[in-house]
Amino acid sequence: MTDLDQATTRRDITDALLTALERRHEVLDTIVDADDRDSAATAIAELLGKSKLGAEAVLNMSLHQLTKAERRKNQGELDDLNKAITFTLAERPASTGETLDLRPFSADDDADIFAERTAEQGVAGDGSGAPAGEIGDEIAQGVGRVDNEDAVWLVAVENDEKVGIVFGELTGGEVDVRIWIRPENRKHGYGVAALRRSRSEIAAYFPGVPMVVRAPGATA
Repeated sequence: MTDLDQATTRRDITDALLTALERRHEVLDTIVDADDRDSAATAIAELLGKSKLGAEAVLNMSLHQLTKAERRKNQGELDDLNKAITFTLAERPASTGETLDLRPFSADDDADIFAERTAEQGVAGDGSGAPAGEIGDEIAQGVGRVDNEDAVWLVAVENDEKVGIVFGELTGGEVDVRIWIRPENRKHGYGVAALRRSRSEIAAYFPGVPMVVRAPGATA
């Protein structure tokens, strides 16, 4: 997990805890009225306007976290995190990853988004930084590396809309992870969400292999 990912997650949780404490009577009523844990988490998230991750943290709160000392501690941590992170969850709602899915890249169905990415960046899809080749050849080579278990290509999808691609290329004993998000979907948190989702996916393909996250267009 990257430092930004950790900080973003921690801020979501801390913010949800503080808001829940401020509205503790409403939160308790919501929990009592819920049929089960999952419905309680969903109802708390809707009540507080927070992520499902934050709502789960509220359900997991220990009684000692209700004390004034713990609340002051949480407020101090939230203040520090707000200084370190310039965007809010409201500004980048997709960053929680709750609505984003990843699926394997399809040579037939996903040539359009790969071509869009290549037209913008002008470099090969293998992460080498070399100039891009013909789209069909690039895709065939990428699919070949996936079939040989030297790479994994995933498409980030929200509500059946393709918003980006995650590339994982096995290089020198490490997996170089690159995330590309379509221009119109940027600054909504999809990059953070795709990174969160892709960690477990890529770890399943390459168990025990270190992952290195690189900026778009960075060379291996």
